[in-house]
Amino acid sequence: MKLQGKNVYLAMLERKDCKTLWNDFEYDFAHPTEEFNIGHSDEKADGWFDEIQRLQGNQNVRLGIFLNDGTVIGDVALQDIDRVNRKCSVGIGIAKIEYRAKGYGREAVGLMVDYGFRYLGMERITANTLEINAGAQKMLARCGFLLEGRERKAVYLNGNKYDRLCYGILKEEYFSDK
Repeated sequence: MKLQGKNVYLAMLERKDCKTLWNDFEYDFAHPTEEFNIGHSDEKADGWFDEIQRLQGNQNVRLGIFLNDGTVIGDVALQDIDRVNRKCSVGIGIAKIEYRAKGYGREAVGLMVDYGFRYLGMERITANTLEINAGAQKMLARCGFLLEGRERKAVYLNGNKYDRLCYGILKEEYFSDK
């Protein structure tokens, strides 16, 4: 499977891609979005690949984000797929700081949202981010997501409590813009 965009394409992650992303990951101390995780290893990357394979197609659809020259830069996933209620969430990660805030994430999320509504039959897709992640908030808004709620002081990160912002987009909202 390959979903082609203008600057990136999405495709299945191979074991080597997971190792590349795992080893290339750079923590952004200026803009933290998750706990600082040291001790990345090839064994952990193998475990991540095995988990992706175990959940692929049932609970998740996780694809690699590739530049058009074939460089893997991240991953994007439709997660917690609920086929009965036709809903899921979307999540994204870009490994190196140099590839963040360049529009690649927005393009990847847009491709996945389109796939979820058009081919998986989803009718609602959600996303969460921290109140301090202004970039993700802008990206979600550009992809058509609306802020639906706030979980106050829901995440403890690096010694601070942050609100989790909850976004959502409905199928009819997505296609009304097309």
